[in-house]
Amino acid sequence: MFGFSDELMFVFLQGVLSNLSSITDLGGFDPVWLFIVVGGVMFILGFAGCIGALRENTFLLKFFSVFLGLIFFLELTAGILAFVFKDWIKDQLNFFIYNNVKAYRDDIDLQNLIDFAQEYWSCCGAHGPDDWNQNIYFNCTELNPSRERCGVPFSCCVKDPAEDVLNTQCGYDVRLEAEMDRQRYIFTKGCVGQFEKWLQDNLIIVAGIFVGIALLQIFGICLAQNLVSDIKAVKANW
Repeated sequence: MFGFSDELMFVFLQGVLSNLSSITDLGGFDPVWLFIVVGGVMFILGFAGCIGALRENTFLLKFFSVFLGLIFFLELTAGILAFVFKDWIKDQLNFFIYNNVKAYRDDIDLQNLIDFAQEYWSCCGAHGPDDWNQNIYFNCTELNPSRERCGVPFSCCVKDPAEDVLNTQCGYDVRLEAEMDRQRYIFTKGCVGQFEKWLQDNLIIVAGIFVGIALLQIFGICLAQNLVSDIKAVKANW
Protein backbone atom coordinates (compact mmCIF):
# COMPACT_ATOMS: atom_id res chain seq x y z
CA MET A 1 0.00 0.00 0.00
CA PHE A 2 1.18 3.51 -0.76
CA GLY A 3 1.98 5.66 2.28
CA PHE A 4 1.25 9.33 2.72
CA SER A 5 4.80 10.25 1.65
CA ASP A 6 4.39 8.21 -1.55
CA GLU A 7 1.22 10.09 -2.39
CA LEU A 8 2.95 13.44 -1.83
CA MET A 9 5.85 12.36 -4.05
CA PHE A 10 3.42 11.24 -6.76
CA VAL A 11 1.59 14.59 -6.65
CA PHE A 12 4.91 16.46 -6.77
CA LEU A 13 6.20 14.47 -9.76
CA GLN A 14 2.86 14.82 -11.53
CA GLY A 15 3.00 18.59 -11.05
CA VAL A 16 6.59 18.82 -12.28
CA LEU A 17 6.11 16.54 -15.28
CA SER A 18 2.91 18.27 -16.34
CA ASN A 19 4.87 21.51 -16.75
CA LEU A 20 8.11 20.19 -18.25
CA SER A 21 6.75 20.39 -21.79
CA SER A 22 6.34 24.15 -21.40
CA ILE A 23 10.01 24.69 -20.49
CA THR A 24 11.66 22.19 -22.83
CA ASP A 25 11.86 22.07 -26.58
CA LEU A 26 9.66 18.99 -26.95
CA GLY A 27 7.16 20.31 -29.48
CA GLY A 28 4.20 19.93 -27.12
CA PHE A 29 5.10 16.36 -26.11
CA ASP A 30 4.04 15.68 -22.53
CA PRO A 31 6.83 13.83 -20.62
CA VAL A 32 4.17 12.08 -18.52
CA TRP A 33 3.53 9.81 -21.50
CA LEU A 34 7.19 8.79 -21.45
CA PHE A 35 6.83 7.50 -17.88
CA ILE A 36 3.62 5.71 -18.81
CA VAL A 37 5.33 3.98 -21.75
CA VAL A 38 8.36 3.00 -19.63
CA GLY A 39 6.06 1.62 -16.92
CA GLY A 40 4.09 -0.34 -19.52
CA VAL A 41 7.27 -1.82 -21.02
CA MET A 42 8.53 -2.85 -17.57
CA PHE A 43 5.19 -4.50 -16.77
CA ILE A 44 5.13 -6.46 -20.05
CA LEU A 45 8.75 -7.51 -19.62
CA GLY A 46 8.24 -8.65 -16.04
CA PHE A 47 5.01 -10.45 -16.92
CA ALA A 48 6.63 -12.32 -19.81
CA GLY A 49 9.63 -13.36 -17.73
CA CYS A 50 7.65 -14.52 -14.68
CA ILE A 51 4.87 -16.35 -16.51
CA GLY A 52 7.33 -17.80 -19.00
CA ALA A 53 9.47 -19.26 -16.21
CA LEU A 54 6.52 -20.50 -14.11
CA ARG A 55 4.67 -22.11 -17.01
CA GLU A 56 7.85 -23.10 -18.88
CA ASN A 57 6.54 -21.26 -21.92
CA THR A 58 9.40 -21.00 -24.42
CA PHE A 59 7.61 -18.33 -26.48
CA LEU A 60 7.34 -15.95 -23.51
CA LEU A 61 10.91 -16.71 -22.46
CA LYS A 62 12.21 -15.97 -25.95
CA PHE A 63 10.12 -12.80 -26.03
CA PHE A 64 11.61 -11.78 -22.66
CA SER A 65 15.14 -12.52 -23.85
CA VAL A 66 14.82 -10.67 -27.16
CA PHE A 67 13.04 -7.70 -25.60
CA LEU A 68 15.65 -7.41 -22.85
CA GLY A 69 18.42 -7.66 -25.45
CA LEU A 70 16.77 -4.89 -27.47
CA ILE A 71 16.60 -2.65 -24.39
CA PHE A 72 20.27 -3.37 -23.66
CA PHE A 73 21.20 -2.46 -27.25
CA LEU A 74 19.21 0.78 -27.05
CA GLU A 75 20.89 1.70 -23.75
CA LEU A 76 24.31 1.00 -25.25
CA THR A 77 23.46 3.11 -28.29
CA ALA A 78 22.20 5.95 -26.09
CA GLY A 79 25.43 5.85 -24.07
CA ILE A 80 27.57 6.05 -27.20
CA LEU A 81 25.47 8.89 -28.65
CA ALA A 82 25.63 10.75 -25.33
CA PHE A 83 29.43 10.57 -25.44
CA VAL A 84 29.64 11.60 -29.10
CA PHE A 85 27.12 14.45 -28.78
CA LYS A 86 28.08 15.58 -25.28
CA ASP A 87 28.31 19.22 -26.43
CA TRP A 88 24.73 19.07 -27.72
CA ILE A 89 23.58 17.57 -24.41
CA LYS A 90 25.37 20.37 -22.55
CA ASP A 91 23.58 22.93 -24.73
CA GLN A 92 20.25 21.28 -23.96
CA LEU A 93 21.06 21.36 -20.24
CA ASN A 94 21.81 25.08 -20.52
CA PHE A 95 18.55 25.60 -22.39
CA PHE A 96 16.62 23.67 -19.76
CA ILE A 97 18.10 25.61 -16.83
CA TYR A 98 17.64 28.99 -18.51
CA ASN A 99 13.98 28.24 -19.14
CA ASN A 100 13.63 27.08 -15.54
CA VAL A 101 15.12 30.37 -14.38
CA LYS A 102 12.60 32.33 -16.45
CA ALA A 103 9.66 30.27 -15.15
CA TYR A 104 10.84 30.17 -11.52
CA ARG A 105 7.84 31.98 -10.04
CA ASP A 106 5.31 30.54 -12.50
CA ASP A 107 5.02 27.09 -10.96
CA ILE A 108 5.61 26.05 -7.35
CA ASP A 109 6.78 22.53 -8.26
CA LEU A 110 9.43 23.80 -10.66
CA GLN A 111 10.43 26.37 -8.07
CA ASN A 112 11.02 23.60 -5.52
CA LEU A 113 12.99 21.64 -8.12
CA ILE A 114 15.31 24.60 -8.82
CA ASP A 115 15.75 25.33 -5.11
CA PHE A 116 16.68 21.70 -4.45
CA ALA A 117 19.25 21.69 -7.30
CA GLN A 118 20.85 24.97 -6.19
CA GLU A 119 21.06 23.87 -2.56
CA TYR A 120 22.33 20.37 -3.38
CA TRP A 121 25.05 21.47 -5.82
CA SER A 122 25.82 24.77 -4.00
CA CYS A 123 25.22 26.78 -7.16
CA CYS A 124 23.22 29.71 -8.45
CA GLY A 125 21.79 30.04 -11.96
CA ALA A 126 23.05 28.19 -15.03
CA HIS A 127 26.51 29.82 -15.15
CA GLY A 128 26.28 32.26 -12.27
CA PRO A 129 24.00 34.54 -10.21
CA ASP A 130 23.60 37.05 -13.05
CA ASP A 131 21.55 34.48 -14.96
CA TRP A 132 18.67 35.53 -12.72
CA ASN A 133 18.42 38.67 -14.83
CA GLN A 134 16.42 36.42 -17.16
CA ASN A 135 13.60 36.32 -14.59
CA ILE A 136 11.17 39.24 -14.52
CA TYR A 137 11.12 39.31 -10.71
CA PHE A 138 14.90 39.26 -10.19
CA ASN A 139 16.23 41.33 -13.10
CA CYS A 140 18.04 44.58 -12.38
CA THR A 141 16.21 46.89 -14.78
CA GLU A 142 15.09 50.19 -13.25
CA LEU A 143 11.51 49.54 -14.36
CA ASN A 144 11.31 46.36 -12.28
CA PRO A 145 9.00 47.12 -9.30
CA SER A 146 9.64 43.77 -7.57
CA ARG A 147 11.21 43.73 -4.11
CA GLU A 148 13.36 40.86 -5.39
CA ARG A 149 14.99 43.16 -7.96
CA CYS A 150 18.75 42.48 -8.29
CA GLY A 151 18.41 39.55 -5.94
CA VAL A 152 18.52 35.77 -6.13
CA PRO A 153 16.35 32.99 -4.62
CA PHE A 154 17.08 31.98 -1.04
CA SER A 155 18.43 28.64 -2.31
CA CYS A 156 21.49 30.52 -3.66
CA CYS A 157 22.42 31.75 -0.19
CA VAL A 158 25.34 30.36 1.80
CA LYS A 159 23.71 28.89 4.88
CA ASP A 160 24.75 30.14 8.31
CA PRO A 161 25.07 27.09 10.64
CA ALA A 162 23.98 29.29 13.55
CA GLU A 163 20.61 30.05 11.95
CA ASP A 164 17.80 27.68 12.90
CA VAL A 165 15.11 29.50 10.90
CA LEU A 166 15.35 29.69 7.12
CA ASN A 167 15.82 33.26 5.92
CA THR A 168 13.92 33.47 2.63
CA GLN A 169 15.01 37.10 2.13
CA CYS A 170 18.74 36.43 2.29
CA GLY A 171 19.14 36.95 -1.46
CA TYR A 172 17.56 40.41 -1.62
CA ASP A 173 19.73 43.08 -3.37
CA VAL A 174 22.76 40.79 -3.22
CA ARG A 175 23.68 41.34 -6.89
CA LEU A 176 24.15 45.04 -6.18
CA GLU A 177 27.26 44.03 -4.26
CA ALA A 178 30.70 43.70 -5.85
CA GLU A 179 31.73 40.30 -7.19
CA MET A 180 34.06 39.55 -4.28
CA ASP A 181 31.49 40.64 -1.69
CA ARG A 182 28.83 38.34 -3.13
CA GLN A 183 30.83 35.26 -2.20
CA ARG A 184 30.17 35.90 1.48
CA TYR A 185 26.41 35.67 0.97
CA ILE A 186 25.62 33.49 -2.04
CA PHE A 187 27.02 30.70 -4.20
CA THR A 188 28.71 32.24 -7.23
CA LYS A 189 29.25 29.10 -9.32
CA GLY A 190 26.73 28.04 -11.96
CA CYS A 191 24.73 24.82 -11.73
CA VAL A 192 25.96 23.52 -15.10
CA GLY A 193 29.59 23.61 -13.98
CA GLN A 194 28.75 22.21 -10.56
CA PHE A 195 26.77 19.36 -12.09
CA GLU A 196 29.69 18.51 -14.39
CA LYS A 197 32.06 18.58 -11.41
CA TRP A 198 29.70 16.34 -9.40
CA LEU A 199 29.53 13.93 -12.33
CA GLN A 200 33.33 13.78 -12.62
CA ASP A 201 33.77 13.31 -8.87
CA ASN A 202 31.22 10.48 -8.84
CA LEU A 203 32.13 9.02 -12.22
CA ILE A 204 33.13 5.64 -10.78
CA ILE A 205 29.85 5.32 -8.86
CA VAL A 206 27.73 6.41 -11.84
CA ALA A 207 29.65 4.10 -14.20
CA GLY A 208 29.36 1.27 -11.67
CA ILE A 209 25.58 1.67 -11.50
CA PHE A 210 25.24 1.53 -15.28
CA VAL A 211 27.61 -1.44 -15.55
CA GLY A 212 25.69 -3.23 -12.78
CA ILE A 213 22.39 -2.68 -14.60
CA ALA A 214 23.93 -3.92 -17.85
CA LEU A 215 25.28 -7.07 -16.15
CA LEU A 216 21.88 -7.80 -14.63
CA GLN A 217 20.29 -7.53 -18.06
CA ILE A 218 22.89 -9.83 -19.62
CA PHE A 219 22.43 -12.25 -16.71
CA GLY A 220 18.66 -12.23 -17.28
CA ILE A 221 19.11 -12.92 -20.98
CA CYS A 222 21.46 -15.82 -20.25
CA LEU A 223 19.10 -17.33 -17.68
CA ALA A 224 16.16 -17.10 -20.08
CA GLN A 225 18.10 -18.72 -22.92
CA ASN A 226 19.42 -21.43 -20.59
CA LEU A 227 15.90 -22.21 -19.38
CA VAL A 228 14.65 -22.40 -22.96
CA SER A 229 17.43 -24.88 -23.78
CA ASP A 230 16.59 -27.01 -20.73
CA ILE A 231 12.88 -27.08 -21.62
CA LYS A 232 13.65 -28.13 -25.20
CA ALA A 233 16.04 -30.81 -23.94
CA VAL A 234 13.37 -32.24 -21.61
CA LYS A 235 10.71 -32.19 -24.32
CA ALA A 236 13.10 -33.94 -26.72
CA ASN A 237 13.28 -36.91 -24.33
CA TRP A 238 9.52 -37.40 -24.24
